[in-house]
Amino acid sequence: MRKIVVHMMLSLDGYFEGPDRDLSWHLVDEELHAHFNEQLATNSAFVEGRVSYELMEAVWPTADQNPDSPPTMREFAGIWRAVPKIVFSRTLQEVGPNASLRAAVDVDEIRALKQRPGGDMTLGGVDLAETFRRLDLVDEYRLYVNPVVIGRGRRLFETADNPTDLELVENRRFGNGVVLLRYAVRRP
Repeated sequence: MRKIVVHMMLSLDGYFEGPDRDLSWHLVDEELHAHFNEQLATNSAFVEGRVSYELMEAVWPTADQNPDSPPTMREFAGIWRAVPKIVFSRTLQEVGPNASLRAAVDVDEIRALKQRPGGDMTLGGVDLAETFRRLDLVDEYRLYVNPVVIGRGRRLFETADNPTDLELVENRRFGNGVVLLRYAVRRP
């Protein structure tokens, strides 16, 4: 069974982005990017909200054509193109290659996708992650905590209105100080 995995960078104080969508504090070096590539290359889909999709689509389809891009970035460009994307948006009219568009989350469709064979599905986009969490569709959280306090911005779980019981299944410290906290959702 495939899992829905929230894959998110966070500050120590729980923000996924700073004011004005600032992500400059994300500490992604070659070691961490290689880890991301290893994790994401086996995915069966990237499940994304509009904002996350547009940010990714603006960079990754051609990142490997830039000779100044490090090897891990060139590698991820190929991963981005190869892995199918499911984009949730009420405003987009079309999406790029290897992507399909949904206007709303259909719980039965997502549960059916999870039953198919193949790799996990990585979920990107804080609003979409909260929707999936509220609908009990998230199976795992891979939170990459950056050693920085930013004080303002948007928090990952700022709209959560009920607890989600989690079990720590992995933790790992990277050389740049980022710590992976991997949690599985506990279900009765």
